[in-house]
Amino acid sequence: MASKLHIKKGDTVMVITGESKGMQGRVLKVDPKAYKVIVEGVNEVSKHTKPNADNPKGGIIKKEAFIHISNLKVIDSKGNPTRLGKITDDKTGKSVRYSKKSGEVIK
Repeated sequence: MASKLHIKKGDTVMVITGESKGMQGRVLKVDPKAYKVIVEGVNEVSKHTKPNADNPKGGIIKKEAFIHISNLKVIDSKGNPTRLGKITDDKTGKSVRYSKKSGEVIK
């Protein structure tokens, strides 16, 4: 079984290494077994398609490919890339993620 991941669907992340370094986007899909995610507008690849019902002409389509979680950092509300920690919320008693850089809770 895969361990828990620090990135969730809907998080805003920044690529810290690789071809797409410095790009930011929202996480669209998470694959916890492979430790990979798809980020909106990041790591785009060209896919050659045959004509089909969705694309009658066929041709080359740009789409996002998976990127490894180790190449990403979560962006906090101030727009800074940060590491995440977990603390217990005083009001609800639930565990919440927080930014280690600014100390604020990440939703």
